[in-house]
Parts: sequence; structure tokens; C-alpha cells
Amino acid sequence: MAYKYRIEVTDVTLRDGMHAVRHQFSVEDARAIASALDGTGVALIEAAHGDGLGGSSVQYGFAKEEEADYLQAVCSSVQNAKVVALLLPGIGTVEDLKHAVEYGIRGVRVATHSTEADISAQHIEEGRKLGLDVVGFLMMSHMTDVDRLVEEARKMATYGAHAVYIVDSAGAMLMDEVRRKVSALRSALPDEVQVGFHAHNNLGVSVANSIAAVEEGAYRIDASLGGLGAGAGNTPLEVFVAACEKCGIDTGVSLYPAMDAAEDVVRPRMHRPIITDRTALTLGYAGVYSSFLLHAQHAAKLFSVDVRDVLVELGNRRVVGGQEDMIVDVAYEIAHRQA
Repeated sequence: MAYKYRIEVTDVTLRDGMHAVRHQFSVEDARAIASALDGTGVALIEAAHGDGLGGSSVQYGFAKEEEADYLQAVCSSVQNAKVVALLLPGIGTVEDLKHAVEYGIRGVRVATHSTEADISAQHIEEGRKLGLDVVGFLMMSHMTDVDRLVEEARKMATYGAHAVYIVDSAGAMLMDEVRRKVSALRSALPDEVQVGFHAHNNLGVSVANSIAAVEEGAYRIDASLGGLGAGAGNTPLEVFVAACEKCGIDTGVSLYPAMDAAEDVVRPRMHRPIITDRTALTLGYAGVYSSFLLHAQHAAKLFSVDVRDVLVELGNRRVVGGQEDMIVDVAYEIAHRQA
């Protein structure tokens, strides 16, 4: 086949997928999944707590394993792929990043809200000093208009990011919005700075959105085995690869090994099926951060209210990552109003 596009896939099963298993993958799980991923041909494998380096905490949920053990297990299990980690300034620190490099990571994705690129400067610059592949990760990009998103992406490029991502953390975007925003970033950034796209499947369009992103100039695309991830999950790697094969996009990923890794390695380790159920769908509809789902379900049960009401109110308040404490407040207020 003559391919129209060639891209690079980052698999996020061992990071975003951690949200869906309450950060409870064991070292043995990490080794098995990393080894299977390495056999698919993915270019990069992201590994960390769901909320990145230093994320294991009472606020975001304690991981089953120590960060050092988890990252070392992943890094020691791959021969071809590059292992990278997520870092959210304010959660992860420069010291956490330095330790992660000692454990074997070769790249860092520095994540901020889509209007707060300024807080990424120190960590992006440190990543470059450490010789890492450095990505700027603009979360909740559906909340930010095109001009502001371009402005924030340019900041990350100026700080030294090799690539800047549009991140649909809520799975709230449709294809036209993806096209506008990816095209705008591709036109505005220097040629040497790549554009990436990270989707969630809360509206059932993650594969379509990712293909639209490629067609508008995105070179890096995120996916996960079986779609494992927060909310209704991420772009399913095996589905995305199959669709790309049909429309002339070279992912560098082998389809059958990706199918087998999803079916035989990841699905048996899922705590629940990754589906677009009514609560995950509400995340996309309301534009709420996908990792809020399990927190919102817990709060809704605690106060005997409908989780959908909680999620819609969080969306109305434009709550973003880092404001998880407001989930309980919202559930309490709804219960009080209904009493």
C-alpha cells in the first residue's frame, strides 16, 4: 500500500489506563503489558500513575506499587519502544523527573490546563537539559478557543517542546473542532515542532477524531490497548490501527499483535469493561475531565444523587483537573437541594 501519511503512536495504557484500574496495576502487570506493547511496534509507551509522576497520593489515589518499581519494570521490559512519563507541574517535581530518568524513561510529557502553558516552562526546559524527548500537553483543549490555544502552544514551543499536543481530556470534541484546532497549531508552530492529538471516547468518536487530526497535520497520536483509560477510555489502539490501514495512514504498528495484546493481555486485567455507558457519555456531553468519573461515582453514591447531575454541574462550573475536591462539594449541594 502507498501510504498518504506516516505517524508516530504513543500508547498510554500504562498511564491513562491506570485511571480505569484505580492505579492498581502491579509490577507483573506492567511487565506483561509493556512487553506486549513493545511487540506491536508502537514508538512510545507512556507509563506513570494516572496523574503522572508523583501522582500517588490521597488526592489522586494511591498506586499499588512504588513509582520506582513500576517505571523500572516497564523500562526493563522493552527493547524497541521509548518509555516516557507524564508530569503535571504542581503534582510532579523536577526531582521526580530526574529520578524517572534514572529509572530509564527517555521522554517526558509536561501537562497543563490549556490556558496555563506558563507553568510548564521549568519542566520543559529541564527535560531538554536531561536530553529527553519533550512534549507539551494542553489538557481540556475543548474549553479553549483556537487563538488562545495557538498562543499557549507557541509558549510551549518556545520553552523547548519537541511536540505540542491538543488533549481532549473530556472526550467532548467532534471532528470539525479537531480539524480547526490541529490545523491552526500546525500552521502556527515551527516545522520542527510536531503536533499531537490525544482523544477520549466519551462521545464515541475518538478514532474518527484521531484520523481527522492526522489529516490536518498531527504527527503524534495517542491510543491504548482495548481503549483502557479514564471515562469511556482512550482511542483503542487496535481499532485505530485497523482504521488507519484502511485509509492509508502508516502507524508503524502491527495490527494482529495489537489485537492480541488488547484481547489476551489487557482485557483480562480490566476492572470493568471500557464502554460508553451513561456516565461516560455524560462526561463528553458535559465537557468534564475524564478522570473525574470514578470520583464522581463515589460522591454520588455517598450522597444518593444521580452521578449525571454531578457531572453536568461540574461542567457548568468549568471545573478542571486539580479541582477534584469540588466533586464532593457539588454532590453534597445537589443532595441538599433535593432534600
